[in-house]
Amino acid sequence: MVLAAGLGTRLRPLTDSRPKALVEIAGRTLLEISLKGLRSFGITEVIINVHHFADMVVDYLKAHNNFDMRIEISREDHLLLDTGGGLKKAAWFFLEGPHQGLAFEATKNKTGGVIPSQARNPGRVPTQSSTDAARNTSEKPFLLHNVDVISNIDLRRMLQFHSERGALATLAVQSRASSRLLLFDDHLQLIGRAAPPAAATKEDVIPCEASNPLAFSGIHIISPRLLALLTETGVFSIIDVYLRLAAQGEKILAFRADEYYWRDLGRPADLSQAVLDLQHEPLLW
Repeated sequence: MVLAAGLGTRLRPLTDSRPKALVEIAGRTLLEISLKGLRSFGITEVIINVHHFADMVVDYLKAHNNFDMRIEISREDHLLLDTGGGLKKAAWFFLEGPHQGLAFEATKNKTGGVIPSQARNPGRVPTQSSTDAARNTSEKPFLLHNVDVISNIDLRRMLQFHSERGALATLAVQSRASSRLLLFDDHLQLIGRAAPPAAATKEDVIPCEASNPLAFSGIHIISPRLLALLTETGVFSIIDVYLRLAAQGEKILAFRADEYYWRDLGRPADLSQAVLDLQHEPLLW
């Protein structure tokens, strides 16, 4: 799933007349960069959530023949649902229909991939029964990716890490400056977030002597079992879900991506820097 519904307020005035997914770097839109990057790992089936200038995204995909991928749209026309609410609304894509095998492999033979779906039921939210039906077909994890980040993180290696450890969710993280650091223990388990006491809740911190503050990259691999655990409704962040589930003992793990290039594209200055980076990073998406 590509998360592309945000308003792109940090990119104004570029997003005053277009969605952030269609902002360009060196003649390529952020959406094109994301989709072609996913294709480079063999992913051919994607759902994209849209809100701001939603029809422009739909028309753009049609004009480019969906980049030769199967693409579904999850519209958030009346209410922007944030990352968790957006995933919950699009959960049908991962739960319903006959699944068609792997979209990418962690190794040369058998390890997980993205779950496709033939059904189109954007109004349905996951239930325990629908999740049980999906589990009978497959337990293959799926990818959640922000449209406004660029990286060369090895998704196959990340998937292998996720699958070998039996994680519920795996977050690509780096040791770098961030205003929203997450805390992990020495076993890479999520234990909280770096927040001032006034902003902290009972679910923000799990008692632990050792913690490693790491910055999240906006790239996650998620096991479908998580979808039935989304008890939140309406607008909510997936990070809040991870903190709640980690506090309940679920495996929410960090994949250390320090060796890879990564850049947030949320501001005009970031776009300019990315243009320069692309001249020196031939493996970038």
